Parts: sequence; C-alpha cells; structure tokens
Amino acid sequence: MLTILFDGFAYGMILFVLACGLSVTLGLMNFINLAHGAFAMAGGYLTVVLMNRFGVSFFLCIPAGFLVSAALGILLERTLYVRLYARSHLDQVLFSIGLVFMAVSGIDYFMGAQQQLITLPPSLQGRVNLFGIQVGVYRLFVIAICLVLALALQLVLTRTRFGSQLRAAVDDARVARGLGINVSLIFTFTFAFGSGLAGLGGVLGAEILGMDPTFPLKFMIYFLVVISVGGTTTLTGPLLASILLGIADVAGKYYVPTVGSFIIYTIMVVVLILRPQGLFGRATTR
Repeated sequence: MLTILFDGFAYGMILFVLACGLSVTLGLMNFINLAHGAFAMAGGYLTVVLMNRFGVSFFLCIPAGFLVSAALGILLERTLYVRLYARSHLDQVLFSIGLVFMAVSGIDYFMGAQQQLITLPPSLQGRVNLFGIQVGVYRLFVIAICLVLALALQLVLTRTRFGSQLRAAVDDARVARGLGINVSLIFTFTFAFGSGLAGLGGVLGAEILGMDPTFPLKFMIYFLVVISVGGTTTLTGPLLASILLGIADVAGKYYVPTVGSFIIYTIMVVVLILRPQGLFGRATTR
C-alpha cells in the first residue's frame, strides 16, 4: 500500500511539472495552449537522441531539455503565438491543436512510430529502503526535483518584482504599459518559461511515461484534468491536484485494473460539479 502511494506521488509530481507550464500560460496569461504537450515531447525526444545517439549524460539532458524547449517557445511565441493573444479562446484552441498534429506528424516522420526508451544512469537505478518501504531511486529523485521546483515557482510568482509585473500585465496590459512595464517581454519570457517546464517534464517523464509520437495527444487530457481539478489561479491547486490524481490513477490501475484511468475522470467530474472553478480556484462573479 505504501509503495503504491509513493509511486502515485511520484507520478503526480511528473504530472505537475508537465501541467504547471500550462497552468502558467493558461492561468496567468489567459492563453489556451493545447500544444503544451508538444513542448514536453520535444524535451523527451531531445533526451532520447542525446542519450541513445550521442551518449550524453542524463543529468546534462535535464537542463538541456528545459533550455531547448524554452528556446523553441520563444521562437514560436514571437513568430506565431503573439498573433493569437487578442483572439478568441476558440481561435487559440484550433491553432494550438493544429500545432499538436504537426508535431505528431513531424516526430513520426523523423523518429518513427515506435516507442523510444532510455536507460537511466546506475546512480538512479534500483531501490532503497525509506522508512521501512522499498522505493525507487529515480522516483525519489523526481519527487525531490519537483518539490524544489514547486517551491521556487511559488516564490517567484508571489515574492518577486517579476511576479508582480506579470500579474499587472495580465490584469490590464494597457495600464501596465503606462506604468513602464514591458508587457511583450514579460509575456515572451513567461511563455518560454512555461515551455521550458514542459520540456523538463518530458525529460523526467521519458523513462516512466515512455516517448512516442502520440505523446502530446495521450497526455493532453491529463494536463487539462490537472488544471480543471486544481484551478488556474494558483500553483498550489495544480500541485495538490496532480498528487491526488497521480495516487488515484496508480491505485486504481493496481486494485481495479478493469476500471483503469476512468477513476481520474470520475474525480474530475465530481470536482467540477461541486466546484466548477476547481478545488483551489477563485470563483468569478458576473
């Protein structure tokens, strides 16, 4: 039981890293980027190529996945996404869905349809005894990174000048510009950071989730479930929602495999019925 809880917690942490970038762009920038999973796939496939073809250390792939995905985010934000900020949410959804299918087809063409595997370094393999239970070293490593990342994100968004400028730019871009805030630069940096987080999630999840061209489509619904259950106004909501859904998903697949992933959709439906704004979201008034 404790092992299942631990594995579910680790799985939830990966879901958080994969989804928190979407929470940043959706909750803070009010932009629906359903191509978020494509940036995660970019980080995952970069790891596969660097490790399997060039022998690069997994530890170097972690910052590389973040930086390359962030650079890709800057390129696409400046050339494509910036044109969609003022458009309707429907336009944003259709545009980003189109990017997802382009990414899926591109990876399928260059890398093939088969699932890509990586071999973790020996220091991250095996299990250790932690408080009487056998836990995987790599899952422990993932949990540590994700908890540090969650804390750092919360501090940046709530305790720094950049976080204040970002909230001001989202609330009223015209007034923010009048106060001397470079809204365009703030949005570009934020979008790049969200993309980098997705790439980081792809790197960390490559060994556990596996990488194939359908990755953005398979996990798109998971990103949206996390954001829907946790709410988009804080990072605490997606964090706790990821843990809840991760444990529920792993426990459900272990104890009632015939039901499988249906459990997390049931949780989502119940939460949205009781709290349409999410567990930790703020209700809007009309």
